[in-house]
Amino acid sequence: MDLATRWSNLFVGMSPASFFNFSFLPKYGVYFLQALGYTLLLAVISVLLAVIPALLLAFMRLSKNKFVRGISGAYIAIFRSTPLLVQLSIIYFGFFGAISIPRLYIFGFIDISRFIPGVVALALNSSAYVAEIFRAGILAVDAGQTEAARSLGLSATQAMKLVVLPQAIKNVLPALGNEVVTMVKESSICSTLGMVELMFAAKTVATSTYISLAPYVLAALMYFCITYPAGKAIEALERRMRRGDKH
Repeated sequence: MDLATRWSNLFVGMSPASFFNFSFLPKYGVYFLQALGYTLLLAVISVLLAVIPALLLAFMRLSKNKFVRGISGAYIAIFRSTPLLVQLSIIYFGFFGAISIPRLYIFGFIDISRFIPGVVALALNSSAYVAEIFRAGILAVDAGQTEAARSLGLSATQAMKLVVLPQAIKNVLPALGNEVVTMVKESSICSTLGMVELMFAAKTVATSTYISLAPYVLAALMYFCITYPAGKAIEALERRMRRGDKH
């Protein structure tokens, strides 16, 4: 008797509605691992792509020009005040509906015709939140730092680039880490458009096997195993940075 059969026999007689009926794992375990990789790629790439536009938006929010501030404020307000699902649908069916992306697969299971719109939607949404993180980080740097830099002969741009921004980035690193963790969970919304991340995998397995709860329990456990340790690591980083500031 092979290992898969032995595993399945452990769940013989267990209700399909049981929270712990993991008899599907020998057949679908690799599928869940692929979905986990898809989820992590969605989250990390989305936040990385959000950083540059977020910095631009943060500088626009701090501009003395009312028009520039208004554009940035409108963008942030729209993306923070509307549901991510609505944004994803508009970008996928609207913008990318007019663009023909070839249906190519990378790593054998990531369909770029769905992955790219998902990343763009998540990045645009994340940039609105990361912009406010950067703005708060810049404002947290003591104004005396800028004045000292200017008194040494640096221009306003040089003072921002060489003095203020490095300190601001240090201030916002924990918040950026939290944004990645949040994006791991938010990426589950992409399942509605057929992107094969964890939530889509759970839904597919539940439909295929008629095991209604355990696939979702497994997905929840996998999310937990990513986000909880990551959250604790970010808390440890924050404590370490606070100790460094004291010294």
